[in-house]
Amino acid sequence: MTMGYVAFDLGASSGKLFSGRIAEGKLALQEEYTFPNDIVCLGEGMYWNLMGIYSGLVRGLQRAEEREPVVSLGIDSFNNDFSLIDEAGELLYPLRSYRDPRTRRYWREIFSRMSPRELYMYSGNQIAPFNTLMQLAAMRLGGQGYLLDNAHRLLMLPDLLGYYITGEEGIEYTLAAETQMLDLVTREWIEPVLSCHEVPRSLLPVLREPGTILGRSTGEFNARHGLKGFDFVNVCEHDTASAFLASPIGRDALYISSGTWALVGLETEAPVVNDFTYEKNIANEGGWPGCHRLLRNVMGYWLLQELRRDFALQGRQYTFPEMAALAEQAPAFRFPLDPDAEAFYLPGGMGEKIRAQCRKNLGRAPQSDGELLRAVYEGLAMKYRYCFSLLEQAVGRKYHVVNIFGGGCRDSLCNQFVADACNRQVVAGPVNASAIGNILVQAVARGQLASIEEGRALVAASFPLQSYYPREHGFWDSRYADYLRLFGG
Repeated sequence: MTMGYVAFDLGASSGKLFSGRIAEGKLALQEEYTFPNDIVCLGEGMYWNLMGIYSGLVRGLQRAEEREPVVSLGIDSFNNDFSLIDEAGELLYPLRSYRDPRTRRYWREIFSRMSPRELYMYSGNQIAPFNTLMQLAAMRLGGQGYLLDNAHRLLMLPDLLGYYITGEEGIEYTLAAETQMLDLVTREWIEPVLSCHEVPRSLLPVLREPGTILGRSTGEFNARHGLKGFDFVNVCEHDTASAFLASPIGRDALYISSGTWALVGLETEAPVVNDFTYEKNIANEGGWPGCHRLLRNVMGYWLLQELRRDFALQGRQYTFPEMAALAEQAPAFRFPLDPDAEAFYLPGGMGEKIRAQCRKNLGRAPQSDGELLRAVYEGLAMKYRYCFSLLEQAVGRKYHVVNIFGGGCRDSLCNQFVADACNRQVVAGPVNASAIGNILVQAVARGQLASIEEGRALVAASFPLQSYYPREHGFWDSRYADYLRLFGG
C-alpha cells in the first residue's frame, strides 16, 4: 500500500516539499518543489517572508497533487519564531527571525528579572538570545506589550501555516519544548516563568503531541488552490526533532544534524538538568516519546553560506564543492577558529569578521579564500569534538560512531575532518533527514508504520550511507590542546 505523504521542510535558506511513499519495504522520496528562503532586513529588524513561504507551500502541494492525491501534510521548520493572531485569525505581528538583534539589547534587563540558572533549572533549555521567551520578553521591554495583552493566540511558524490550512489552533510539543516556557517532564507551562516575564497564559494554545492528526484542509483552502483535501499531521515540527528520527543508527550514535546550524547531540530517555549541564549550556529538547535530545548548537554551515555570499558580492562565484576543494588545498591548522564567536551570529561581512577574530586571537589573519574556508572547516570539526566530550560527560557514556545527516552530510571533506578530529567512525546520511523524519511520523499517525523504530529500519534499507574512518587522528589530536587553550573550558 502506498500513500501520498507530503513533507514541507522549511530551513533558514530554502523551503523544500517532498512527497513520500512506502512500498515493498522501502521509502521513496521525491522532491516536488524548492524555493529560496532568506531573512528580510527592514530597518533594524530581521523578518521572514511569511507570504512567500505560504505561496511556496501551496505551489509545492499543487505540484505533488499533479502526481497523485495528497493524503496528508506535515510541516517542520526552525523553531522559536512565531506570530500573533486575533480571534478572527488576522495577523497582528510580522514573523521576526530568531537572528533579530533586539533580544541582545534587552539581555541584561531580561536576566535581572530571573537569573539564567533559575530559568535553565525550570526549562532545561539552553540560554540563548533566539529562544521564544527571549523574543517575548524583548517585546514587553521594547514597548510592544500591548500586542501580547490583546492578541488572541501565539502560533509558532508550522502551526501558523497549519491554522490557515485547517482552521485549528495548537502548538506542537517539540516546538513548545524549546520555548523556555514548558516543563519537559510535566508538559505544563511554567507559571513562574510566564508570570516573571508577563506572558499571558491565554496567549498559549493547546499542546499537541507529535503524531496528532490536527484536522483536514478546509473547503475554502482547497477551492482557492485547486486541491482535493488532505489531513494535516502534527509531526515533530522542530526540524531537528524530525531529523533525529531519520537516523538509521538510533540511540547508539552521536549525532550531527548538519545544515545552517549544526545540532550536535545524542538521545536520552529523559531530560538531564543539573549544574554541569547548566554550566556548559547543554540544551534539553523534546522529541518523539523516548527520543529526548541532549545537544549543543554550533553555528554550522551558516559561516560557509555567509562566506559564499561574501565571495559572490566580490565577483567570485563558488559552488559548495568548489569551496571544499579550496579549503582542502590550503595549509592546515594555520588559523584556529571558534565557529561560535558572537561576531558570527548576524549576517554580512563574514570574511572580515573571521579575519578580525583571527587577528584578535592569533595576531594574524587568513588572506586567501582557501585559508578562510580552511579555518571554518577545521574550527567546526574541533568544536564538534569539544561538544561530544561535554555530552559524554553529561550522560556518563562513551560512543564510537558519529552519524552526520542533513544537507551537510554530502560534504566529504567535513565528514573526514570530523572522523579525524573525533577519532571515530562517521556514518554520513541520509541527506534529507528532516523530511524523512517528518514522513515517518505521518506514516505512524496513519498506521502504515507501527513505530519509529520500524521507520529507522526502513531508512537504513532505503537511503545510501557512507562511512569515513580516522586517517590522521594523531595530527589532529596534537592540535586539539591548542584549540582548548584558545577556546575551551
